[in-house]
Amino acid sequence: MDERRTVKVSKYLSTHLRHQPERIGLTLDENGWVAVEELLRAAARHGFGFSRAELDHVVAANDKRRFTVESGVEGDRIRANQGHTVAVDLDLPPAEPPAYLYHGTVARVMDAIRTEGLRPMARHHVHLSPDRETATRVGARRGRPLVLTVDAGAMHRAGHVFRVSANGVWLADAVPPRFLRLRG
Repeated sequence: MDERRTVKVSKYLSTHLRHQPERIGLTLDENGWVAVEELLRAAARHGFGFSRAELDHVVAANDKRRFTVESGVEGDRIRANQGHTVAVDLDLPPAEPPAYLYHGTVARVMDAIRTEGLRPMARHHVHLSPDRETATRVGARRGRPLVLTVDAGAMHRAGHVFRVSANGVWLADAVPPRFLRLRG
């Protein structure tokens, strides 16, 4: 599978497993899962067919590990690991975070962050990276990146809950400004 096709299928999956499943007639369960066969049929019905082999390649090759396929008694199912704007409960248990986590952003939103902290915006959680390099890549998607250091240990001690997704992204409901420090 060539790189362009991989990216195209990955973006299609992100759109329909995180944001607009109804657009192609999918209904995610309460935890964001849908049967693989149902997804393949819906995509084909809506003019963007891809094979199970292509799906498996995208899941395995995605550097951000955005999707999980799980086998069960009723067959295989798939879901996005985080980043949903549709109502799902990923059913992730609370986890003790490392002392520091990181968030990539850009300068144009820093005034709001200094005032309000990090908020999930249209998503369910604020996404935090375990290392600066990942946060830098995330911030670079929207311009020249700035990396915020999150004092996750202090937040946790103050009673804030963290969860970690299957692909290692840390999730929090919000990050108040007092737990943030800018590192360019």
